[in-house]
Amino acid sequence: MDLYLLRHGEAGQAPRDEDRELTERGHEQARAVAAGLAWLNPGLDAILTSPLPRAVQTAQPAARALGLEVQTADALAAGHGPGEPLALLSGRGARVLLVGHEPQMSGIALHLTGGRVHMRTAMLAHVELDSAETARGQLGALLSWQHLQRLGR
Repeated sequence: MDLYLLRHGEAGQAPRDEDRELTERGHEQARAVAAGLAWLNPGLDAILTSPLPRAVQTAQPAARALGLEVQTADALAAGHGPGEPLALLSGRGARVLLVGHEPQMSGIALHLTGGRVHMRTAMLAHVELDSAETARGQLGALLSWQHLQRLGR
């Protein structure tokens, strides 16, 4: 199984954290990620995202570029540990993209690989899972939005 983890793009300020939306730079980052994913053509089966606006706004361009629908999942909202999002993988296919927040995205990578990763804004990690049942794998790639932008040109 191939799991892709994407941290949302740069977000602005709002009175409540759950209302924060992408800045113009964040939208640019989301478009760059989408272009890079389209070039990589990972054959995704599903895109699951946190329901918070900044994550949904990051996931939507990727979904459009890959011809997929975005599905929201509360387990990807800020404040959940790595186990809850991983439980979402069952029955979703062999290649899934999860879009969410820090420190959850880095926590999932650590949980699966045993290695520390710091997911900066609009960063994509690819984890090659041995199987969904064992929840163990290895880091296949870690790409910034700038790397993905270059690929998508």
